Amino acid sequence: MENSVVISDYEKMRRKQKTINAIKSTVYYVCGTILSLIFLFPLIYMFVTSGKSQGVFANDAGTFRMFLIDFSNLGMFATNYVRVLTEYDMYKYALNSIIYAVVAIVLNILVNGLAGYALSKFNFPGKSFFSFIILFLMVVPVETSIIPLYSIVVNTLGFKGDAAVFAVILPPAISIFNIFLFIQFFSGIPKEYEEAASLDGAGTMRIFFSMILPLSKPIIATVATFTFIGVWNDYLWPTLVLPPPNEWSWPLYPIQSALTTIQNITGVSEGEKMASLVITSIPIFAVYIAAQKYIVNGFGSAGLKL
Repeated sequence: MENSVVISDYEKMRRKQKTINAIKSTVYYVCGTILSLIFLFPLIYMFVTSGKSQGVFANDAGTFRMFLIDFSNLGMFATNYVRVLTEYDMYKYALNSIIYAVVAIVLNILVNGLAGYALSKFNFPGKSFFSFIILFLMVVPVETSIIPLYSIVVNTLGFKGDAAVFAVILPPAISIFNIFLFIQFFSGIPKEYEEAASLDGAGTMRIFFSMILPLSKPIIATVATFTFIGVWNDYLWPTLVLPPPNEWSWPLYPIQSALTTIQNITGVSEGEKMASLVITSIPIFAVYIAAQKYIVNGFGSAGLKL
């Protein structure tokens, strides 16, 4: 009899706990869904509006229909996107940004990777000082270096006119934060690998390129993603150093400059403005989704230890 009572009480407690867990899970998913929708509403609005004419946009403004696709005229999607890409030459600016980003990614991995490798694996005079400088510069706002950097690349190095593309590419090639990430990741690679390679006759550079980099795919993907997003979203610096575009030559400005220009042109419909925003956003979404797993692994492997 006592055993039956104990079993009955245990069963009641188990059912109660199960009910509590179910309620918690329901509240968790409901709140998560609501928050997700709140963050997604601007993106939904942007995409939906990119397929509307100016008249439909005006009629739907202020109503729930502003978040719904205009199925009666789906051809406006193609019209708005084609016009933005061709009439306003947005594809040229997008190609510029892709080229700038690819070159910056390659230089970032090489320059910052070598710097991180030297600071993580070798002992040399001044190593502690350089490590302190890296940590110090990580908290210094980037905006404070724009004026001296402009003076260096334009007045000292003479990157003017068409050569100003080097002023856009070279500064993003060095990133204090990326050096820090490489240092943390390389510190976690056992020295036994390098010692074994040294016994086989491999030099420092061969060890770095043949062994260290292949083992560093997560952090390379992380650095490449952040570099791409940084270059793709950069607006202020390129507009400072690049010459203004003209109708007789290929423009050198990146896509963010085209986006700003389109937004300020008189007569551009809201659908075309939103189409330009969608075009600008798609590469960022694609790159981040493709590299999301590597970014998580990269930060987890780096450990962000001092």
